[in-house]
Amino acid sequence: MKLDVLDSLSLPGDPAKANDDAFAHRDHAAVVMDGATGLGEALMPGPSDAAWVARFGANRLMAHREGNDIKDAVSAALKDAENFFKSLRRRVPKETYELPFSSMMFVDLVDDGFDAAWFGDCAALVARPGERVELVGDAMKKRARERDRVAALAKMTGQNSASSGVREVFLPALRAARNMVNTEKGGWLFGPDARAGEHVATGHIKANVGTHILLVTDGFLALASDYVRYDVDALMQAAISKGLAPLGKELRAIEDGDPEGVKFPRFKKSDDATALLLRIG
Repeated sequence: MKLDVLDSLSLPGDPAKANDDAFAHRDHAAVVMDGATGLGEALMPGPSDAAWVARFGANRLMAHREGNDIKDAVSAALKDAENFFKSLRRRVPKETYELPFSSMMFVDLVDDGFDAAWFGDCAALVARPGERVELVGDAMKKRARERDRVAALAKMTGQNSASSGVREVFLPALRAARNMVNTEKGGWLFGPDARAGEHVATGHIKANVGTHILLVTDGFLALASDYVRYDVDALMQAAISKGLAPLGKELRAIEDGDPEGVKFPRFKKSDDATALLLRIG
């Protein structure tokens, strides 16, 4: 078996800023990464620290996939990220929020389907021929918690969460939450911290030839998780029948209609949105 790439899409949330998402694929493996928006000064070369960790992680996961099981590949990529971050950073971070982190959904074909490994709120939608879509990952639960947190902060501050210029109002709370990343309380993400390899979520998904797999970052999954324009079955069907570009336009139209996050609470008008449509052949 191999993975055929049918379509791909990666849209920046703001065309004037770096796209902090990344994706990569080989014949038997694929990954989407969603770099967490930086909350301080940049420490790494390149357009943003979040873009660096997402792109670096995607490339190293593909490099380490050969000859390793999926968890070992993740651990090896994390060690690379830690080593390169230490060698390239401008200074030692003072707090955890300064570190670059990324969500991830990584899939690797095996004899009877594929193994998956993930951090954060990226997801895989799996459509076996004639069956309902299976959602792999924790994205729906994590997105629900995030919406509740955004709504609570907006109510506490009296500010519309996605309004222009309000980022500074939310920055202390955002930094406090980011400081808990890669702890048992705060959850684990891909970043320059090799310890995270012991905490990556994994699963084995049985799948046959003809199965479609849609890998998505949370910015694209928002069509189902946040904006409820589709359920996961309808989103997969639309990706297959219409293609990803029309779905990207639909996503941005919804956000353009609610620019301040009044109807759909969120921290910015539009997030980076990435999707990779695959089929097992």
